[in-house]
Amino acid sequence: MSKPPVVWTIAGFDPSSGAGITADLKTISSFGCYGVACITALTVQNTLGVRRVEPGSVSVIRETLQVLLEDMPPIAIKIGMIFNVDIGSVIADFLEALPQPRCAIVLDPILRSSSGAELLDAAGICLLRERLLPLATVVTPNRAEAALLTGLFKSVESMAQALLHLGAEAAVVTGGDASGGDDLVGAGVTHYSEDTLAYSMMGTALVETLSAPRIHSNSTHGTGCAFSTAIACALARGQNIPSAVTSAKAFVRVAIERAPGLGQGKGPMCLDFNWND
Repeated sequence: MSKPPVVWTIAGFDPSSGAGITADLKTISSFGCYGVACITALTVQNTLGVRRVEPGSVSVIRETLQVLLEDMPPIAIKIGMIFNVDIGSVIADFLEALPQPRCAIVLDPILRSSSGAELLDAAGICLLRERLLPLATVVTPNRAEAALLTGLFKSVESMAQALLHLGAEAAVVTGGDASGGDDLVGAGVTHYSEDTLAYSMMGTALVETLSAPRIHSNSTHGTGCAFSTAIACALARGQNIPSAVTSAKAFVRVAIERAPGLGQGKGPMCLDFNWND
């Protein structure tokens, strides 16, 4: 039996298991990979929102990353919430020191929770832009996050391309959070969720729009976490960037469709299934 690819998640802990470390580990398992984790922060939250965030110890995070590297080096790493500049600096120092060529790195720049709680301070956003973005194989902001990172607030295509100029190998600006309503069943009108992918192939800059019908669901907590982690898993399994992004988008769609309907707020998806796209 062959060993599964090792995929790391460096992210915060969500006790409701809809997002963060626990959602990432379920996604990693669904892709047939082996997940290990480094927790950056503890959150007090449920499906109704984030109440409080307690950052992790910088020294513990630094030591955790090192001992994991000594024993289970990653094929891919997903980075989620870093919360502050001190934690971000430790992560950047670690990634910059990885042996070359580096493994695939997928950066999910979490700046705010879906309920509006601030999850990264201004200094942390600056560090993310200047040190983590240039290390990313793929960066996966939503439109609001992409606007803050690039300073652009109009064209999604221009934001995606600007992220490449900041150093990322590829960028996906996700559109599932954009306004536009849900599917109108029986009305002859369908609203779409559009993600914009920018990447280079053989020296040629490409921009693609990935479109799918928007799903009417209140169980969408953690979609960004699952999407970025699924990309990391697909890359770890040997897919190229466009294929990995397409696979991740399809995975999240199925996860929403299979959601268990738990919680009184924005509920969790179903991430516990064998994914074979």
